[in-house]
Amino acid sequence: MKTEELTVDCGKEVTENSHTDCHKVIMPVRDALDVISGKWKLPIIIAVSRGHKRFRDIERSIPKITSKVLSKELKDLETHKLVKRTVYDTQPVTVEYTLTPYAATLDSVILALQKWGIQHRKKILGK
Repeated sequence: MKTEELTVDCGKEVTENSHTDCHKVIMPVRDALDVISGKWKLPIIIAVSRGHKRFRDIERSIPKITSKVLSKELKDLETHKLVKRTVYDTQPVTVEYTLTPYAATLDSVILALQKWGIQHRKKILGK
């Protein structure tokens, strides 16, 4: 790994310090994964970032997601301040979802995952 914090010499003797160093890396990664893990959260963020704002538009843009799952995941993303839900007083009521400025902090993560996914697919499929 290129990031200094992730450079761990596995050949070293295991010490209390190496456990502490490991925990310093693992804990924030676990925190991040608790927020964005699962099959649907990142695809929802990507769909909303591409302009799909209404529930049905988001649902249609993500193959195989169910309404129930989408509803739950949107609530989770809202709880983590990544998505904002706005209800408009129209007839019928209109609800739109937008990304918060905080969600933009995931841009580099999503790009890195995309690049890694392309590279991994090539490696596994040999293409």
